[in-house]
Formats: sequence, structure tokens, C-alpha cells
Amino acid sequence: MAPQISARISEFVEALPLEAGLRVLEIGCGPGVAARAAAKRIGDGFILAIDRSEKAIRLARAGSSNEMAAGSLDFRCVAIEDFALNSGDARFDIAFAMRVGALDGRHPEAGREALKRIKAALKPGGRLFTDGGDPLKEIELDCGLSS
Repeated sequence: MAPQISARISEFVEALPLEAGLRVLEIGCGPGVAARAAAKRIGDGFILAIDRSEKAIRLARAGSSNEMAAGSLDFRCVAIEDFALNSGDARFDIAFAMRVGALDGRHPEAGREALKRIKAALKPGGRLFTDGGDPLKEIELDCGLSS
């Protein structure tokens, strides 16, 4: 059974500028709660949710069979600082992360690499959102990073 969504996660996902047809990357998805909530908002769009923990990915997949069967959600076990699109993958419109050490200042070196990887995975003009705002904040990706 999929975990229930907390008020914090629900508020964060509701604040994201999601709409039908978007391609979305969730970073640090844990058991997939936010990814499933976001999938409900993007209609025929697609979410790839990643996490460095194999256990988290197993739990996320176990709770997301309907969304995965519909082709709206998939998971990959990888750290964001090692993430790259697979050959033939389309780039993402939006990326988001909650409580990810590489993006909240806890791991600055990993953060620098993570931002490069995220920028490479997003379409031109793509946007990155993290927690720590009210309820989210946008991180500018064009601050001297090279593609």
C-alpha cells in the first residue's frame, strides 16, 4: 500500500507549476509519495523519480503500480550527482527536490555537480524547485554553469 501524503508534501506539490503534458524529474523521491501526487496533476505527462537508495526505489515502485502501468511514472536508482539522461530520453520541463543534501547546502561539492546534471537534463528554460521556501523556492540554473 502506498504511504499517505503529508500536509508538507501536499502543499509543496500543489505549489509546483505543473500542468498536463509536462515532463518532470523528481530528485530524492524516497517512497514516491510526491511523485504520485505530481503524476495526478500532469495528465498525459511523465515523471521520472530518482533516489540514491535502492530500498526507497523498491518502496516507490511497490506503491506506484497504477501510475507505472499507465506510463506516467517511472523510477531510477541513481544519485543526482551521477544522473544522466539515457540515450533517446527527452529533456525535462521541471525538476523538483525536497530534503536533498546536494541541493540544500549540506553537501556543497555534490551540489555543484548536481546542478550541472540537472541543467543538462532540463530543456532550455526548464525550472528547478526545492523546499525551503514558502513552501518552495526556485533555484536559478543560469548562474555561470556550463551545459
